[in-house]
Amino acid sequence: MADKTLKDIADQMAKIDFCMMETHSEDGRIAARPMSSNGDVEYRGQSWFYSHEDSRKIRDLRADDRIGLSFQGTGGVMGLVGKPGVMIHVQGRAQLIDDRATFEEHWVPELEYWFKDGIDTPGMIMIRVDADRITYWDGTEQGEVRP
Repeated sequence: MADKTLKDIADQMAKIDFCMMETHSEDGRIAARPMSSNGDVEYRGQSWFYSHEDSRKIRDLRADDRIGLSFQGTGGVMGLVGKPGVMIHVQGRAQLIDDRATFEEHWVPELEYWFKDGIDTPGMIMIRVDADRITYWDGTEQGEVRP
């Protein structure tokens, strides 16, 4: 078991653009989709995501705020060239935020690809994920961090 800190994990998560966001759908099954955190990961165990309010993930989170995030970093070919990339899983709770000041605080220009009107995009909402438990594995170390 390794001894990575929350800051160590957040630094690694910030280097991985996309993760799989897992929610519980209305029939109880787990639904997952790729999401970009834009490197917006805080040392207190929070991750921030933009979404459209009318999406399935937002409906899922309104009904059940439990959420998972699966991050996988780059690495060498297993056993041949270097070690595999780090894998991180976050379990936590989601909070939906509809606040212009928060939109501005977390905005990066690359988001205009999905949100054409920037922070004024109609129906935009943010998902803040507060981690309860973070597990990681990088081929030689594995462990858990609790924020």
